[in-house]
Amino acid sequence: MKAARWHGRGDVRIEDVPKPEPRQGELLLRVSWCGICGTDVEEFRAGPIIVPVDVPNNLTGRSAPLILGHEFVGRVAGVGPGVTGFQVDDRVAPEVVLFCGECFFCRRHEYALCQNWAALGLMADGGLAEYAVVPAFSCARLPPHLSDEEGALVEPTEVAVRAVRKSDMHLGDTVAVLGGGTIGLLALQVARAAGARAVCLIEPRARRRELGLALGATATFDPSQADWQQGLQAACNGIGPDVVIECAGAPETADTALHVARKGGCIVLVGIQPERVPFSTLELIIGEKRVVGSVQHHYDDDLPTALQLLAQGQVRVAQLITDRVPLDRLVSDGLRALAEQPEEHLKIIVSPTL
Repeated sequence: MKAARWHGRGDVRIEDVPKPEPRQGELLLRVSWCGICGTDVEEFRAGPIIVPVDVPNNLTGRSAPLILGHEFVGRVAGVGPGVTGFQVDDRVAPEVVLFCGECFFCRRHEYALCQNWAALGLMADGGLAEYAVVPAFSCARLPPHLSDEEGALVEPTEVAVRAVRKSDMHLGDTVAVLGGGTIGLLALQVARAAGARAVCLIEPRARRRELGLALGATATFDPSQADWQQGLQAACNGIGPDVVIECAGAPETADTALHVARKGGCIVLVGIQPERVPFSTLELIIGEKRVVGSVQHHYDDDLPTALQLLAQGQVRVAQLITDRVPLDRLVSDGLRALAEQPEEHLKIIVSPTL
């Protein structure tokens, strides 16, 4: 089969590799679509960041070269021994977060904190290929009226669901989302679905602010404007948002998120910034604010919720897809396009059958 394998920084190759076979407890999926995540772009542009190179991952035993892609959906093409409840041609969204099930955190149902965690497409072969094997127990069927293209955004929707869940948001709270990329635009929709009274989007790109309004933002703010913080405060009961979800991942945005949150508010950091960033601990302490991280998700909490929100139309993802490319053109029209033309794209999805 054809697959996109990460060999090193700037070195992703479309190669012919053996088609995998499902083992005990696994499904073989014929991949329909796979989204390109910002993590994939960063591994291509500046990796290795998460992909194991010198030391194999503890859980999977794998190291580079690996097949990228963790935002994928497919149809069952094979059922491994011991698997029940799935049939060939079922449309399936896999849970891509892998966990050991045995460590301190797994025993507490904190799979996202597993000491041996891994993810398909980063520490094991993923979905930027014609076929992929996935654990059957954590898979879920796609709702009948959800398209395969929309199914490729189930995993990022899980990320947004998890972030809102980690914020402990209450009905009627005000929420600010910092960053209008795919995750930010999903988070604002999830927050509205969870009962936020107002959801404000902070984003420098005009087109993304317009899309945010179309997807349910009550107000948008351009951080390059001098008075944007006063406008945000006014839109949030005159004191600032109860919850700030930081999805931009820029060096300065974590501190911005902390600053604009009201006293006693919660800041959820989702955007990944591998370097140390400035952060006002004085403001955190005096304001008795709370900062939490969120990046992964649970197959039994976040995946079903994401599918329900998508099926009910409370989260809309079709507008986020800005291009569709064949697997053969992943590097030129996918990874490089996202890295070099961020103004033009949100989510690019890839199909091995185009």
